[in-house]
Amino acid sequence: MESVADLTAAEDVLLFVNAAVAATGQDEFHTGRERQTWSVDFLHEYMLVNYRDLYAAALALGINDRNKARIVQRLLSTGADAVPAQRAVEGRLIRRALRDLPASRVYRLFTALQKAKVNNRRTRAVMREWLAARPDLGFEAVKYRGAFKRAAVHAHLDLDGLPGEAGDELAAFLFAPKAIGKFRTPLFETWRRAHYERAAVFELPYTVAEGFAAAHRIPRGAFLEGIAPQLTRNERLRLQRSGGEAVALDAAALGRMPLTRLAAYVLAIPANEREERRAELTGALRAAARRTAGDRAGTWGAVAAVLDDSYSASGSTEKRRRPLVVALAAHFLLEALAGEYRPLWLSGNDDALLAKPRGVTALGERILDALETGPETLVVVSDGWDNAPAGLAAEVLRVWAVRLDPQRRTAIVHLNPVFDADGIGVRRLAPGVPTAGIRDAEDLPELVAFARFDDGRSGIAELRAAVDARVERWLAEEDR
Repeated sequence: MESVADLTAAEDVLLFVNAAVAATGQDEFHTGRERQTWSVDFLHEYMLVNYRDLYAAALALGINDRNKARIVQRLLSTGADAVPAQRAVEGRLIRRALRDLPASRVYRLFTALQKAKVNNRRTRAVMREWLAARPDLGFEAVKYRGAFKRAAVHAHLDLDGLPGEAGDELAAFLFAPKAIGKFRTPLFETWRRAHYERAAVFELPYTVAEGFAAAHRIPRGAFLEGIAPQLTRNERLRLQRSGGEAVALDAAALGRMPLTRLAAYVLAIPANEREERRAELTGALRAAARRTAGDRAGTWGAVAAVLDDSYSASGSTEKRRRPLVVALAAHFLLEALAGEYRPLWLSGNDDALLAKPRGVTALGERILDALETGPETLVVVSDGWDNAPAGLAAEVLRVWAVRLDPQRRTAIVHLNPVFDADGIGVRRLAPGVPTAGIRDAEDLPELVAFARFDDGRSGIAELRAAVDARVERWLAEEDR
């Protein structure tokens, strides 16, 4: 029999994981970044002090990159507080997490460690190992020159001993570039020429070239046209979302995109263009959903989904349409997972491709519509701000659980893409309904499975066993 303390501990862990999935440190529709930062910092400190092993294990639980980096920073900063067995597991988790994180995020982490003067032996070893394993040090030395230099100094990195053709010129490039008349490494030489030669600007990585373009006063349109061959897929997507029409993605690029990123790209396209490209875009979304579903495709039985396209799904200036992006991606993934599928958008829209934020959040009525069909699984993707009328969704779910489905024949899960700073977590629909934060739709199957621990009946022992199993699988993937 689980004690109250055990159940509370499980709730604490789930609260943190949900927050670490959804909280990105950016403005949300209802709350700003300042309150969010305070709330998330509190949760990080609380978990580190009270559940250090589970705090480290959260690295394996699908949390977002921002919070992964913050966990790594706190673990490295407080290594003296861990026992040897904890440090050994933490080391493996940290190494795996750093390999998964984007390089830009890792360099920001290393800069934060340097500024905080975290310079213990474990930190230096982690930094050296990560830098030495990078596949193209010359490229990263150019793209992240300042952060690379700070990391090399902080970690006491032997630059001359690094592999690759750029290894013997790294030190000169980072610390004394003007002392070299001409570099043998092509990218270093291009960087040197770009200081005085406009044509060389267009041979550099986009983020580096931007600074040189400003220095040479190259018009933005001409710069985007010239730099297009150097753009990565993600850079093209970011420019598309911000109105960069010169860098639209071709069919081949669409076919390689992850599901949630593809949904973001689709929603950034004007509605009339989406209509014109219906077959292409719908086909790409369904193909991405099938890749994500894998061998789970068609195995979920009868599934109903309530998808929030109310006005609050427009997100914020920093997270434009992000809640709607997650809902759209979830729609196509659930379609692939289900044997029988019924989507219900709050607005009454029946054309997912033309989804747009509009109207109030009338969750109660749509949940009733979904439950009437008796699905095996009901997934609600919403920020949880039920306001038409307020509280109806919670009452519908309470009556359903108590009067109409006490045996829980229908599994109900609420996935929330928005962090609620005031509530220090993700906003819930009803006390008895499992709720999980979600950042990317690709994590949906695991989140639905993990949410079963959020029904108030499972304690810390069962949760620890599930987390340990997930950590073991995650580290085994890295070993392979």
